Amino acid sequence: MPFPLIYWARGAGGSGGGAAGRCPTGRRDTNAAGLRYDGYAVTFDAVREFALTLDNVEEGASYGTPAFRAGGALFARLREDGDSLVVRTTFEERAELLAADPDTYYITDHYLEYRWVLVRLSRVHPDALRDLLRGAHRMAAADKRRGAARRPSARAPRRRSQ
Repeated sequence: MPFPLIYWARGAGGSGGGAAGRCPTGRRDTNAAGLRYDGYAVTFDAVREFALTLDNVEEGASYGTPAFRAGGALFARLREDGDSLVVRTTFEERAELLAADPDTYYITDHYLEYRWVLVRLSRVHPDALRDLLRGAHRMAAADKRRGAARRPSARAPRRRSQ
């Protein structure tokens, strides 16, 4: 069974008790894993729990908010608004997400030239977020490996001849 990312946010009308709590809308729709998803709200605590199950992930901070890195390369962080997650992606995937669900996925002018997408935790489907985080983790780990291969060896810096 996939890792549950459904946690009813406190004050949303549910019990606040995680995936076993009542859905705020009272409905009992389920996904393929048997998890209720109608009226869900993914919390950052649930994001943290899932992100830390991925290989070689460390939690830290970025721009003063909690963030996750794979081998030192940033792949996700909480945005300052507290409801959005900044997630690494490709320009192609970002365009598809923005076209498919602009209420959930968005960008600001700041991110136009960068491979990141903003995700509203209050609207994203847990399975979609899980997949997005896995992809972001893979990209960050691959970027870190490529960067390490291009870096010069740990030898003394060359001196310029004058």
